[in-house]
Amino acid sequence: MSPTSEKAFPVSWDQFHRDARALAWRLHGAGPFEAIVCITRGGLVPAAVVARELEIRLIETVCIASYHDYQNQGELMVLKEIDPKIRALGEGSGAGVLVVDDLVDTGKTARMVRQMLPKAHFATVYAKPQGRPMVDTFVTEVSQDTWIYFPWDMGLTFQPPIRNGAPR
Repeated sequence: MSPTSEKAFPVSWDQFHRDARALAWRLHGAGPFEAIVCITRGGLVPAAVVARELEIRLIETVCIASYHDYQNQGELMVLKEIDPKIRALGEGSGAGVLVVDDLVDTGKTARMVRQMLPKAHFATVYAKPQGRPMVDTFVTEVSQDTWIYFPWDMGLTFQPPIRNGAPR
């Protein structure tokens, strides 16, 4: 899926914050969680919101690159592993760990992290159908052929009216 897709889903900072808080509401009863592992880079912002709302102080990252050119998903590359102390939680299964990302697309990244933490609870703000089975909790499902424009990837620009040929 590339940003030249016919279906565009632009998300403002306000909307993303509301959606991340909605994710925290849904996760509130699913814990308790001892730690959050956020999948970088997209998981950093929602993990910060969820950590605040659920009062989780132990936050770790796993750094996996899949979009190397901002357009096409390529081979997954683990740039930073999960700290062994976090991996040891739940007797090495990841039980009690919350994994947070902005989006599950094809599910490849989530599948890789699930191998690292098989019993962790996976949560994303947005989910596409192919990746949806890999997550336990999400807020909004979008079609597989939709490109989500996250607020940290955009600047303020004019958007022409849909009737005038703007992407849908």
